[in-house]
Parts: sequence; C-alpha cells; structure tokens
Amino acid sequence: MFTEEEVAYLRSQPLARLATVNEDGGPDVVPVAFEYDGACFWVGGAGEQVLATRKFRNITAGRRQVSLVVDDLVSFAPFIARAIRVYGTADDPVHRAGLVGPGHYCRITPTKAWAWNMAGDPVGETWYEPRRS
Repeated sequence: MFTEEEVAYLRSQPLARLATVNEDGGPDVVPVAFEYDGACFWVGGAGEQVLATRKFRNITAGRRQVSLVVDDLVSFAPFIARAIRVYGTADDPVHRAGLVGPGHYCRITPTKAWAWNMAGDPVGETWYEPRRS
C-alpha cells in the first residue's frame, strides 16, 4: 500500500492523529503514539487505563472505521509540510509489547491512503496542479 519512501516517513514519525466515531456518530480526534509494522498500524499504551479511553471505547463499541493522519512541518519559512492520511478498520485491543511498553493496542488495517509532499518541496505556485477551466 505504501512506497518505500512513505514507509520510511511513517517509521520516522512518533505521533499521529487518530479519528474514531463517537456514540453520537461524530468524530473524535486525539494525538497518539503509533507503530507501523509494514502492513498495519498499532495504537495504544501501557496500563489498564488505556482501555477506558474514548478511542478504545469507540472501537470496542463496534465503530471500527477510523482515520489516521501522520504529518509534520519541515519548515515554516519556506512553508513545507508533508503528510500521509489513512482510512482503515480497527480491531479490538490485544495485549502485546508495543512502542510504549507492554500494554493494550488496537491494530488498524489500512483500506485507503493518500500521501503528499514526501519530497519536502516548498508550497508555492508550482506545488499544486494548476486548475483547468
């Protein structure tokens, strides 16, 4: 699903933003530490208290459609941003050794992904495709 360049980028980033669906059908977004194992993403943490977080409650209630964004700001002047956006399906948490130690982690299987500006080019007139009328 990802190019070698995108995998290298994912493995270089420590944080993502995870969106789950709350009980009212609205989005809930939180920053999370994550791992990418080459096929799936893992989010979670150490301790039993992670099971009570809103993100885990949303997932274990059967609202498994999630979105994950990994991004960074390479430079502010010139403005250079990079990102990967992922849609996926989350599984119930399992106990495993993860990024922040042994704990409870949900596996997110990507179903669709978009990446932009992995090269780290400055934003400007030539960065986006010109509109055609």
